[in-house]
Amino acid sequence: MRLSEIQNHLSSLGLAGWLLYDFQGSNPIARTVAARDMSNVTRRWFCFIPKNGAQRWLYHAIESSAFEGAEGEHFTYGRWQELVRQVAQISGGAGPIAVEYSPGGEIPYISRVDAGTLELIRGLNLEIVSSAELVQLYEARWSSEQHTTHLRAAEILLDIKDRTFEFVRKRIGNGKPTTEYQVQTEMMKMFEENDLVTHCPPIVAVKARTADPHYLPTEGQSQNVEKGDLLLLDLWGKLDTPGAVYADITWMACLSSKPKDRHRELFKIVCDARDRGIQFLRTVCSKGRTPAGYEVDDAVRKVIDIAGYGDFFFHRTGHSIGIQDHGNGANIDNYETHDTRRLVKGVGFSIEPGIYLAGEFGVRTEIDVFIGSDGPMITTLPLQKEIVCLA
Repeated sequence: MRLSEIQNHLSSLGLAGWLLYDFQGSNPIARTVAARDMSNVTRRWFCFIPKNGAQRWLYHAIESSAFEGAEGEHFTYGRWQELVRQVAQISGGAGPIAVEYSPGGEIPYISRVDAGTLELIRGLNLEIVSSAELVQLYEARWSSEQHTTHLRAAEILLDIKDRTFEFVRKRIGNGKPTTEYQVQTEMMKMFEENDLVTHCPPIVAVKARTADPHYLPTEGQSQNVEKGDLLLLDLWGKLDTPGAVYADITWMACLSSKPKDRHRELFKIVCDARDRGIQFLRTVCSKGRTPAGYEVDDAVRKVIDIAGYGDFFFHRTGHSIGIQDHGNGANIDNYETHDTRRLVKGVGFSIEPGIYLAGEFGVRTEIDVFIGSDGPMITTLPLQKEIVCLA
């Protein structure tokens, strides 16, 4: 646990402390901040991090071994009555404290502490505020080493994308029957060759399935990839090293000498929307202001709305990226949620507008962006400008 860094953030936010709570993995943020192996912890545990002084751990007496070596003061409980008393003791009657909750469930990535536990804490006359900004500052920002792992992952993904397009081009050109699942399987071999790991295989979609944003082919559900098809690849992965950060990209191709006019028209709209988001970020950051996630979503979505396809862009513009592909930082979102968190220096995220015409086809482009010392940096160059032709 990087205690001094957390305490600096607590002071800057005017908070008396951060109360971490977890029960059987219900709060992955708490487990990440605690930086301990909790795989064998089955009871409730708390850790209070005050703005000054040592952190205070509270856990069940039978699980003391799991917390051996943790710096700070240690408290244990057995009966539930002791738990309540000890929570009051470790928090020490502090002022406003951060907890993983979001008023009204506005940001579900932060809403990790159940309502009953919030009632318990409030019953101790403690003022609770959302830890959203604290998580953004501490847990969502990349270190310089993580930034390096992300850039390497992005480089590998772009190479896998190119190799996959060439694999498809040759298969179809030689008249070999090919399915989405076969393409996905070939991509996973490339992941293994590059020591790239992923929580889920990549999306490979053709025909009307390109209009299903989270479609995944399986051995039992997979379409044939054929001449004339529109092809969507969405792939994400990270290096197989501790603390590595994901990269995430989406590219599109067609199995013909040129894309259909309708495909090209809609793809240009999503590219324009993506580029508008980049321009907005650069303009705002150049003026010394830190934009919020929802503002970037608004800028991107407006382009698609004006083009008349707003109803067909039915997901947020982008997500936080970290050691999980969908991280706990600010999302580019004013659609699924209203994410007011600022895109502070050190965070990374995707920008991935799409248009999906059910039963027909869909288009999407996806890039990754990092907020560095000099402002927004696109980490997954080159930008795709046109649908790639594979014939």
